Amino acid sequence: MSMQNVVGRYEIAAQEDRSAPRTKLSIPAQFRQSGGRAFQTVVHDLSLSGFSCTAVSRVHPGTVCWLTLPGLESLQAEVIWWEDNMAGCAFSSLLSPIVHDNILARYRGDGTVGR
Repeated sequence: MSMQNVVGRYEIAAQEDRSAPRTKLSIPAQFRQSGGRAFQTVVHDLSLSGFSCTAVSRVHPGTVCWLTLPGLESLQAEVIWWEDNMAGCAFSSLLSPIVHDNILARYRGDGTVGR
């Protein structure tokens, strides 16, 4: 399969996912953009295709970045937008539904671990 087909399929999946409710969360995490140092952030919403998080310093659309959620390996993403100290990013590969559901089960909206 050509890279263009993969990207096209990903964009379709990402757009379909955007129509689904995004889960509002408050998860402490680490964010690192390509060539930069990791910093602490808070993930505010999460879907299979991406997330938004706090980013006080401007991050430019198209920048490759990595998100590290507690207990998970770093997830590669691309910055799609930055506005009012928030960054919206698309995962390079769709998040596994199992991982997504485990994160939702673990965290409540206040950032504390669920029971």
